[in-house]
Amino acid sequence: MATSEHIYKFSISMSCGGCSSSVERVIKELNGLRSYEVSLTEQRATIVADPSLEYTTVLRAIQKSGKKIISGEADGVSMSIEVEE
Repeated sequence: MATSEHIYKFSISMSCGGCSSSVERVIKELNGLRSYEVSLTEQRATIVADPSLEYTTVLRAIQKSGKKIISGEADGVSMSIEVEE
């Protein structure tokens, strides 16, 4: 059975509201995004995505914000935060 959505969670080092805003900005532009939440207090971003939106696509987008990603998971499974070139 194929999943109808993916849930991606990233632990991100963010020190201020500007940091969380820049992470939000890059996430909002993703195709296949259903919903998201960026929490400065929890240092976390949670993304609910269509099956077409891949983990690595979201990872690359967050990296473009310039924030340090500490860890990532996809559908409850720990994933690498290294991006293949």
